[in-house]
Amino acid sequence: MVQTYQKHGPTQAFGLVCSSASNSQFDGKLAYVPALEDVLVWDVKKGHMVAMWHETGHRAEVTCILRSPQRDSFAVGYADGSIRLWSTDTGTVATTFNGHKKSVTALAFDKRGTRLASGSQDTDLIVWDVVGEAGLFRLRGHRDQITSVQFMTASELPSTSTTTASGLLLTSSKDTFLKVWDLSTQHCVQTVVAHRSEIWTMDIREEQDLIFTGSGEGELKAWKIDRESLSKGLRETEAGEVHKIIHPICPLPLSSKHRVSQILFHPTQPYLAVQSHDRSVEIFRIRTEEEVQKKQLRRKKRARERKGQEQDKGDARNAGIEQEKEDYHEVLLVDLFTPHLVIRASGKIRSFDFGPGDTNVRGGTQLLVALATNALEVYSVPQPQRSKDTPEVTRTYSVDLPGHRTDVRTLSLSSDDQILASASNGSLKIWNVKTTTCIRTIDCGYAICSTFLPGDRHIAVGTKNGDILIYDLASSSLIETIQAHTATIWSLDVGADQLSLVSGSADKDVKFWELSRKVGTSEGYGKLTHTRTLKMTDDVLSVRYSPNGKLLAVALLDSTVKVFYQDSLKFFLSLYGHKLPVLSMDISHDSKLIVTCSADKNVKIWGLDFGDCHKSIFAHDESVMQVAFESNSHYFWTVGKDKMLKYWDGDKFDNIQKLDGHHGEVWALAVSHHGNFVVTGSHDKSIRIWEKLDEPLFLEEERERELENLYESGLADTLNRENPPVGNGAGGMRGDVTSEVEATAVTKQTSETLMAGERIMEAIDLADGERATFQNYAEAMSKLPEDDAMRTQPPPRNPVLAAYDLEPDLYVLRVVEKVPSTALEDALLVLPFGKVISLMGYLNEWAQKDMNIPLASRIIFFLLKTHHHQIVANRIMRTALIPLRMHLRAALIRQKEIIGYNLAALQYIRRRNTSNRTAQFYDELDEESVRAKIAEGKKRKRVNIKT
Repeated sequence: MVQTYQKHGPTQAFGLVCSSASNSQFDGKLAYVPALEDVLVWDVKKGHMVAMWHETGHRAEVTCILRSPQRDSFAVGYADGSIRLWSTDTGTVATTFNGHKKSVTALAFDKRGTRLASGSQDTDLIVWDVVGEAGLFRLRGHRDQITSVQFMTASELPSTSTTTASGLLLTSSKDTFLKVWDLSTQHCVQTVVAHRSEIWTMDIREEQDLIFTGSGEGELKAWKIDRESLSKGLRETEAGEVHKIIHPICPLPLSSKHRVSQILFHPTQPYLAVQSHDRSVEIFRIRTEEEVQKKQLRRKKRARERKGQEQDKGDARNAGIEQEKEDYHEVLLVDLFTPHLVIRASGKIRSFDFGPGDTNVRGGTQLLVALATNALEVYSVPQPQRSKDTPEVTRTYSVDLPGHRTDVRTLSLSSDDQILASASNGSLKIWNVKTTTCIRTIDCGYAICSTFLPGDRHIAVGTKNGDILIYDLASSSLIETIQAHTATIWSLDVGADQLSLVSGSADKDVKFWELSRKVGTSEGYGKLTHTRTLKMTDDVLSVRYSPNGKLLAVALLDSTVKVFYQDSLKFFLSLYGHKLPVLSMDISHDSKLIVTCSADKNVKIWGLDFGDCHKSIFAHDESVMQVAFESNSHYFWTVGKDKMLKYWDGDKFDNIQKLDGHHGEVWALAVSHHGNFVVTGSHDKSIRIWEKLDEPLFLEEERERELENLYESGLADTLNRENPPVGNGAGGMRGDVTSEVEATAVTKQTSETLMAGERIMEAIDLADGERATFQNYAEAMSKLPEDDAMRTQPPPRNPVLAAYDLEPDLYVLRVVEKVPSTALEDALLVLPFGKVISLMGYLNEWAQKDMNIPLASRIIFFLLKTHHHQIVANRIMRTALIPLRMHLRAALIRQKEIIGYNLAALQYIRRRNTSNRTAQFYDELDEESVRAKIAEGKKRKRVNIKT
């Protein structure tokens, strides 16, 4: 009989405030921050999560977040190169764009939010049509990761060609270049070597006159945008060169020489914020030229007064004015941008964002700071003061309690599986397992291991400096500190009798402690008293009692595991075979098996009766950090530095399930006492619960699914190889010329597009088969006379078409319509040329029947562009294309007439509405009402006019 197992599935990750792989956005009240593969929306004032944007099954980390000018949608870029447009109202994905091969690093919307530009680690720049849900074109030219993208606009910016996609794009990259791209001609019109090292950030002032760039060497440079060149478009100078759009001005001095990682202009206030140090943001105040000139004149006047020139007052005034004219210097950029203040955060800053344009009640501007330590802080930047006192920055809000500042190093569950304790360097947190909310946060040392004490009212934590800390959950307080060891305590375990505790440390000691109960109570911790010490020859990395209370297993730094009798501490077995130290181990519920995991990436299963190794399994690609048996079974769990959680059968030695979800090394593991779920804690600071589902799992099916996924991803990677010639298009006939093309089409094959292409092929096959069957029947019947006895009933319809009650051409349309708009062109690339010819026939029929003409037009345009050479060379296609041209043109003319009629009607309604409102306005202004209004108003001021 085939062995079945229970499948496990992930629930949402918790313990995260924000992750450090992406920037954050702030609207004055809500902070939109990355949390590994999700986006969290925090109310910073209340400190609670408003929403979580999570897409089921999507694992790639968030790398870029940008709010659309439409305000109700966000563009989010991911590490797998995809971009999703999230709706803030519904918290769902509106559109998915797939075009980049590596993670998305920069995003920019144009002013209306109808176009989106994305830059990536793969050095490509892609412009997307947000409304049409399609990639417009891909621009190549940079040689390293694109770090920033900005749209450049000018009033009445002309297009240099007849296309509608006019405008300019400015990009910066790690290859030290600033590039200006003309979107109408789809070419780079200016390249500037901006810095000697990587450009990490760039921003354009709202007035579109200044650009600031920041480099890896800590240099901040200013650049001027030539408005005349912007407004007149591409033109040549007398020397025959193209007019330059960007001109260098000068560098701006900063207080530190670290890498400039972010530059941001405030949308409305005169502020520029620059982050060049790990923990601080420097705020510059932007002055106007008039302010600077007044300041210069005041300074010179004071200087002359100090010199004490003794002249006649009238002469002095005249001389002063002349002197001022002589001394007047041109206002420099350094004078316009003056340091205002520095914001120092409590941890390393990952990104920051200004609040909305208006100032808050206290007259300051809000700045959100997202820290790399899994926390958010909001600072209030005060307005410039007249007095000489330096303005004070105040931290108004912070969100840090729902997560750890450092890696989660240890997890432990209460005996009823209701409460989870997680500890890291600096804090111990208690979580409600059902709601995943943080109930308690307690300060602690550098925690390495932890365990609930009997009664679940106290927790023992082993620290790096050798102390055992006892915490009381009810009062959230440290009630006892025991200086147990002189070095790191690597492991703690409570005995089966619930009266003893054992600790293993790097000081080569195993110490035994007795848990005394409180007087007069049936449960609860009284005091921890040291009873015995077992001296070992090496550092102790793990200790474990056997559930039957007879044995104690001790893992040492010399890669062996020693097993002792618990009562007498006599030596019983030595388990050797690992090449590197055993980091963790566990003993099964029946005390028959012991499983050990090691830094040598192997897991070994041993028998506890003779110490024989049943099986050695190469379990993970990196060190295996922890292992634990599931309750009342021989199934066990392992976690490793390869970010994986794996489920194993300890009797058959099969890998039941691989669960990936963490984005960092998994340090900690806790298995539920009832076997319902497993909890993991990671270097990415997240805690995840993996629940047992009702769904059965068959190993053969699981392996088949893994192979299918591997094949599909391999096929997609092959199709996405570097610069492939698409179809037999323009680049297909010219060898390697495609790699030199600056602008190309946006294509990327994924498993979804491959499946969509296969579905279209299946639909075309089914429809062609149905037609062929009925055509053969009609031909056979046409040869027989009407009253012939050989005439038969028509053949039965295809069950699928009968179920949907659709004709073959309408069924193909139904399948094509279900393909997402963003994946349609990639799906059509999958079709072989034979299927393209069949699809042309169906397009003709859709055009005849007026069925979804925009979709039919888009498909025919794409197919003609892609398969141009075969279509031209193929004579048969002429018979298909001539009727298609006729029918499609007629359908488009009909649509144009309908749209023109509707537009005319809407314009007429608007004109009538305007005239009605105007007439109503003048009707209200009769003489009596005007006199009444004047009488109500203030008394008019009388003015005497002298002639």
